[in-house]
This record gives sequence, C-alpha cells and structure tokens, in this order.
Amino acid sequence: MRAVVQKVTHSSVTVDGEITGEIGQGLMVLLGVTHDDTETDAKYMAEKIANLRIFEDDDEKLNLSVKDIGGAVLSVSQFTLYGDCRKGRRPSFTEAARPDAANALYEQFNAYLESEGVPVQTGRFQTHMLVELTNDGPVTVLLDSRKNF
Repeated sequence: MRAVVQKVTHSSVTVDGEITGEIGQGLMVLLGVTHDDTETDAKYMAEKIANLRIFEDDDEKLNLSVKDIGGAVLSVSQFTLYGDCRKGRRPSFTEAARPDAANALYEQFNAYLESEGVPVQTGRFQTHMLVELTNDGPVTVLLDSRKNF
C-alpha cells in the first residue's frame, strides 16, 4: 500500500459538480493498493498517518500529528500510485489491485483512521474526481507499507 500525504489548510473532492468530501486543516491522503496488500497493510498505514508528526508545535518544529491538532483526513483512492513508467511513455498499472479488492482495503483503511480518532472525508471510488488542496508548508511525504521508500 502506498500513500502520498500532504499537510493542508483546506482540501476538497468534487464528483459531477457535487462536493463528496471536504476538510479544513489536516491531511490530504492519496492511497494506492496493490495485489498482495492485506488488512495488516491498511492498519499499518492508518496508524502511521494518524500519528505522523508533520504539524508545527509552539516552537515551530514538526512535532504534532493530525490527531494532536484536531485535524481531519481527506482520503482519496489513487490506483495510479502503482503506475510503472520505467518502459515506454505510457504507465502500466498492472501492479494496482483490482477494483473490488482495492475498494475493500481502501474502506478498511478509512475505518482504521476513524478508529484512531481522526475524522475522515472521502472521494468517490472509481469515478473521475476533481481534487483541490492548499498544501501547507509545503509538506508532502511518501509512505509505503512495505517500507520500499
């Protein structure tokens, strides 16, 4: 499982003119699922993201988590995180999980985040989404449940 995590002051997702998810201060998370990901990966990523210390404390050090600041997460499923661009000019998405399996783990990830005490808003799985965000810092980190990076 892979994630792009961005610290934001505001983020929203719109599908067919309807806002499906919107947050103020918190984290915008793009989450990708691969074939052999399991519930363990979903739980690891949720715990890691909920406790990731990338918000400033009173001394302006990145020392607080989204939980510490009372923030929220906007979670968007993103199969293109498993795009392989090493050959040719068109990405191959063969490493991305099939939609049914990916959606189940994406939903588990969101449930685990909520069980960590983090409010979660979402996009809409397998639709064309317009994502807006104001990256704060900017702070952007990459996470991989297999610790590949």
